[in-house]
Order: sequence, then C-alpha cells, then structure tokens
Amino acid sequence: MKNFTCVQDIGNLKAAVDEALDIKKNRFKYVELGRNKTLMMIFFNSSLRTRLSTQKAALNLGMNVMVLDINQGAWKLETERGVIMDGDKPEHLLEAIPVMGCYCDIIGVRSFARFESKDEDYNEMILNQFIQYSGRPVFSMEAATRHPLQSFADLITIEEYKRTPRPKVVMTWAPHPRPLPQAVPNSFAEWMNATDYDFVITHPEGYELAPQFTGKARVEYDQLKAFEGADFVYAKNWSAYADEHYGEVLSKDRAWTVSDRQMALTNQAYFMHCLPVRRNMIVTDDVIESPQSIVIPEAANREISATVVLKRMLEAL
Repeated sequence: MKNFTCVQDIGNLKAAVDEALDIKKNRFKYVELGRNKTLMMIFFNSSLRTRLSTQKAALNLGMNVMVLDINQGAWKLETERGVIMDGDKPEHLLEAIPVMGCYCDIIGVRSFARFESKDEDYNEMILNQFIQYSGRPVFSMEAATRHPLQSFADLITIEEYKRTPRPKVVMTWAPHPRPLPQAVPNSFAEWMNATDYDFVITHPEGYELAPQFTGKARVEYDQLKAFEGADFVYAKNWSAYADEHYGEVLSKDRAWTVSDRQMALTNQAYFMHCLPVRRNMIVTDDVIESPQSIVIPEAANREISATVVLKRMLEAL
C-alpha cells in the first residue's frame, strides 16, 4: 500500500479487520519491520488521539518518529501558488515538502478543511501536494474530506462488538456551538457503505453530505425513527455542505443531542463517537457514561488501525 487516504486503499475489509485483530493480540509482532525507518508526522491542526495512537503504532513497528507542528515551532507555510509572499509566511509548502521527504521514509499529514474554498477543501489541496511532491508514501491523519484512520478503527470496533452479522448502524448529526468539517462523517459513511451493514444517516434538513459519501445509505430526517432498532449509534456534528451554506452552522437544536430518550428506541445500541466530544451538546453524561458507551475501546483501536496501515506501507517500501 503506497498511500492511504480512503477506504479503497485498504483493500478487502475482512482481511484488513482480521489483520487488525491479529495485531491486537501481539502489537510488537512486526517490531523488526520498521527498524531504521523513520515516520514524519506533520500537523497543521491540533490532535490528541491521532498523534498518540499513530506515534505508538510506529513504535510498535520499530520505527523512529519525528513530529512537526506547523505554525508552532516551524516556519509558517504558504500553500497557494502565485502569492506574493510579503506576509507572515516565509516558506512555501512546495519547497518545504520535498525537504521533509529527504528526512523520512513515510509521511503522515493532518490538515483540516479551512472553509475558505469548497473546491480547495474537496480537492484536498494540501494532502495531494504531499503525495505529489514529497517522493514518499503518504497517509492521512485527517484531511479536509476524510479521516480514514478513525473510520478503520470504527469498523474494527463494530466488528468486535456486533451481536448480529448485519447490524443496524445509525450515524446521527448532533448540535455543536461552532462549524466542524465533514471529514469524520464523510469517512464513516464511506467505510460503512463498503460493508453490508444496514446503514442509516439521520440529520436535520440542510445537513446533507456530498452524494459520493452518502452513497447507498438511507437518509432519515426523523431522528427518533432512525434510532428504532439500532445496534450502534455513531454521533457526530458537521457543518453544511451545500454551496450556498458551505461550512455554516444551520442549527443548534438541542433536541438532536443523544440522550436516554433516543437510546431507549434502539436495540440496546452501543454509543460511539470519535472524540473529543462536547458533553450535553453532542451526547448527555448519562449516555456517554453508560455501559453501552464504547468510546474508549473505539479510541484504543486507533493504535491498531494505524499499526495495520503503517505495517502495509512499510511492506511496500
């Protein structure tokens, strides 16, 4: 596997999950694979789980790790071509990227949607420049449109906890005080659509995702109806996608906050969220602290998904 940015890159999902569960039994099984290899992790945005889990995964594989926080200890980088660089950004990404590639074997990039241009966000301008100019294999640690390491961990978690071969998985929009990218819901939908699960997306009108990510999912605007008989509930906020409202908050309706009221309609569903989560906006204390909440095992599986991805990339070097 040369690059990892979406579900198609992982190949057969059953094989990937089987590999993940095998690695989970012995996280250091392939510790010699990464000897004398270096991972460079580049963060344009903040991180907790992604930073820690990916670094731990690299260590599991015997790799050296370098972490670079853009704008916090590095030169501020210009990303646009044709710009007269007379501002506060003294270095251009097109020089910085190949230099970074000189110092490592694999590059991970975290760069969120900026909501300045929908076309730039959905064309993954920054991530694709790393793929084009670094000369190294590149994987996404969350980009403008997808968060594949998170979605892979979500899939592993569902496979571990499912009580029926074809569970009903519901992804629900929930309110948030500020606009968030569509990357996590896009990616979760993309990965769920690649399974044979009964997959439902529920959100208020105006929060439709891009059609290529919604895919074959059933869209239900009545949250209570969507929750009926659910085996897993995945809560997440996202901002509007449509051109005229791209990146905007259209609603903060607290009726969509996941509470015991909605969960009572499910098939004793497990509650999932990628974290960090704003309590009593996205989900109530009672739900996230309940025995059905699997947000911590879900987060722990980030180490496993990253280990599988890095292992496969190392094998392809």
